[in-house]
Amino acid sequence: MKKWFAWLAIAASVLTLSSCGYNDFQAKDEATKAAWGEVVNQYQRRADLIPNLVNTVKGYAAHEKDTLEAVTKARAAATSFQITPEVLNNPEAFNKFQQVQGELSSALSRLMAVSENYPQLKADTSFRDLQSQLEGTENRITVARQRYIASVQEYNVLARSFPTNITAKIFSYPVKPSFTVENEKAISTAPAVNFGK
Repeated sequence: MKKWFAWLAIAASVLTLSSCGYNDFQAKDEATKAAWGEVVNQYQRRADLIPNLVNTVKGYAAHEKDTLEAVTKARAAATSFQITPEVLNNPEAFNKFQQVQGELSSALSRLMAVSENYPQLKADTSFRDLQSQLEGTENRITVARQRYIASVQEYNVLARSFPTNITAKIFSYPVKPSFTVENEKAISTAPAVNFGK
């Protein structure tokens, strides 16, 4: 009889461990990190385009100093923000990341609006190439954010569902922040890049 209870206890332990979701947390946590890495990669791609864009515009619109400085300053803030895995679990840091990227999007929008006043700039091949690359990058950012949001949603459902929510509490798997609606509207609007082709 003792042997039967021992086997029953072992079987119960195995069933409990297999349904605790620990391995699922490992997989989903890694998936969110990978999706986040792609978001950061696309934002970096955008940041890398900006110096060339600013220099091209500067050649035609040097007296738009305030706009050019705003873009340069916003890029500096966005690239100096430390992107660490902890950002994924820290709502304040995540909001700060959203804020600096939103400010960069806004500054780029103003720069593109200013460029409308310079027909020679709009005709410049380098500027058109940069504009096309920027437009493509903004689309890639949108796709990367959508994938990250889906990944976080899967992770958060696991973290909030019973019985895996117990595992989340025991092993410190907090709910991850995602892009919020009010900030999403500001940063999902790609800079105006239509130059009346």
